[in-house]
Amino acid sequence: MLVSDPASDRAEALASELGGEAFVGNVALAEAADLVVLCHKPAQLAEVAAEIAAVGTPVVSILGSVTVAAIREAYGKTPAFRVLPNLPVEVARGVLCWPSSNGESAQATEIKQEFARLGRVVEVDEAQMEAAMAVSSNAPAFIALLIESLVDAGVRHGLAAGVAHELAVETLAGTAALLERREGDTLGVRRAVTSPGGSTARGLAALERHGLRSAVDAAVEAVLEGGAK
Repeated sequence: MLVSDPASDRAEALASELGGEAFVGNVALAEAADLVVLCHKPAQLAEVAAEIAAVGTPVVSILGSVTVAAIREAYGKTPAFRVLPNLPVEVARGVLCWPSSNGESAQATEIKQEFARLGRVVEVDEAQMEAAMAVSSNAPAFIALLIESLVDAGVRHGLAAGVAHELAVETLAGTAALLERREGDTLGVRRAVTSPGGSTARGLAALERHGLRSAVDAAVEAVLEGGAK
């Protein structure tokens, strides 16, 4: 892994962690790399392209709200692609949104296969990429807040923080695995847990009453309204 960053100490730290090499500038990195991953701010697209496009090394952008067409316009004849990963790539359980506008060339297929090592690659229509970002790339923060809320509630009712954390995180992981096995049948899972007039029914009613669905919808709407930063 070759790394370049304006803050050289950060680049060196990342290169050390990954067993790679830090470069002082983007041009030197592009000349040494087989593939350049663009991880800068969306507003820096033209600036970075002006530096490295002439080198011709293929680029893959992970920039939010920047289309494949915009990347290819900035990079001219340099092969350019887009993928939108989320944070769980850190543990090789990520979701990586792959816009169909990347095309189906041999090079695109090879790059897609490389990113598949980090999790599940899901092909998405370019027009839906921003919605996909809200549901996958932004969602780990939303889910972390939900877990934090469950832990806090458990602590308020007498659980030790460590126990509450373990219960909440393992329940989330188990429920995700169950939903995957049941092919996304969320209603079926809810019905399997909920008995008529029971504690789960009361809890679900409280979540509906306090606007869980509306809050989640508002969060996705806020992501879509914000655009690239």
